[in-house]
Amino acid sequence: MLAFNKEAKLMTDLKGKTAFLTGAARRIGAVVASMLHHAGADIVIHYRNSGEAADLLAAELNALRTGSAFTVQADLCEIENFEILINTVVSFTGRLDILVNNASSFYPTPVGSVTEKEWDDLHCSNLKAPFFLSQAANAALQETHGCIVNMVDIHAFRPLKAYPVYSAAKAGLLMLTQSLARELAPHVRVNGIAPGAIIWPEEKMSVEQQQEMLNKTALKRQGRAEDIARAILFLVRDADYITGHVIPVDGGRLLNH
Repeated sequence: MLAFNKEAKLMTDLKGKTAFLTGAARRIGAVVASMLHHAGADIVIHYRNSGEAADLLAAELNALRTGSAFTVQADLCEIENFEILINTVVSFTGRLDILVNNASSFYPTPVGSVTEKEWDDLHCSNLKAPFFLSQAANAALQETHGCIVNMVDIHAFRPLKAYPVYSAAKAGLLMLTQSLARELAPHVRVNGIAPGAIIWPEEKMSVEQQQEMLNKTALKRQGRAEDIARAILFLVRDADYITGHVIPVDGGRLLNH
């Protein structure tokens, strides 16, 4: 039996590393940014329209550790600007170690009323942008032996009724995660997280609708943004031999047939 190598290098924190998170000014993205920052990483917060929230979050993080948080504004459907965007991100600290593709559009598209604009918008934020941003960031990530985490969804595995376009885009992101893991190996790892009932959508949901969703989970309760953040922290800090996998963080929702 092989003895445990006590001198093996274990990554215990993210000090000296830089994480770039899309759509990280509010909600789950902001919690993930805060947790990675707490683990020692410098943080680049992307936003499209939430400039005030992004600046406030960066100020809070910089109050904890001076010069450790930055913000960048971009429309992630403007693919042609991604090289400039990544160069800007790298310019803050001189490196890029972690890319979290978190930004996402989410709204219903019942069959019979779907427009091409809605199709393009949902696929842009949930599939097209993660691919082209990962491609643009690849050289910087290769240099640092970095990693990518994609925010997938449990509805990549099972479609959500009235959300066929969103579900299809997230299913594409699941396959993209696996594909990029093969393409960018051996020096860049690519994984994903599939949240379940964590934070309710900004569009109104009745208490009855919320309870119906929770009843389908094995744990019979709502998760927290911190649950997603911890899973991402595990993938970027502690999972050096995991790539090409999407971890459901769903309270057992996918167990329900």
